[in-house]
Amino acid sequence: MRWWDIDPVLELEKDLFPEDAWSRGMFWSELAHSRGAEATRRYLVAETDGRVVGYAGLVAAGEQGDVQTIAVARDHQGTGLGARLLAELLRAATAFDCHEVMLECRVDNVRAQKLYERFGFEPIGFRRGYYQPGNVDALVMRLTTAPDSGSAAGPSAQGTEIND
Repeated sequence: MRWWDIDPVLELEKDLFPEDAWSRGMFWSELAHSRGAEATRRYLVAETDGRVVGYAGLVAAGEQGDVQTIAVARDHQGTGLGARLLAELLRAATAFDCHEVMLECRVDNVRAQKLYERFGFEPIGFRRGYYQPGNVDALVMRLTTAPDSGSAAGPSAQGTEIND
């Protein structure tokens, strides 16, 4: 993801997460930490025919990674794109030498939970009222990998290009 992707990403963000959408400043802040030798973030966009149809982000701190966001346009859901984005984030976590990856998922987002479980994430707890202003709980999930196990691979989404 680059600065010029922020406007189309914001459009998707507002469509998919109207109550708790990230702001432009939040994306700028994340991208500020995604380049150079001291990078601690990896943000990706998926494009089809020049249109942003998905995005994802990860932050790394020591041996722990945290999936910050994964989103897929409504007309591309169910195509495997979410799995492909997650696989790319897990590769980034491996590159950052993360041996554990955490994430929060809305308790009512069963589709996302099933995706994460397919990749080996396990539920470990809840964060009450995490998603505001709707006061929706988050399910906390964790994936632990051995230091030399490599990265997870997932299905591909035909015709979709993933860019960082």
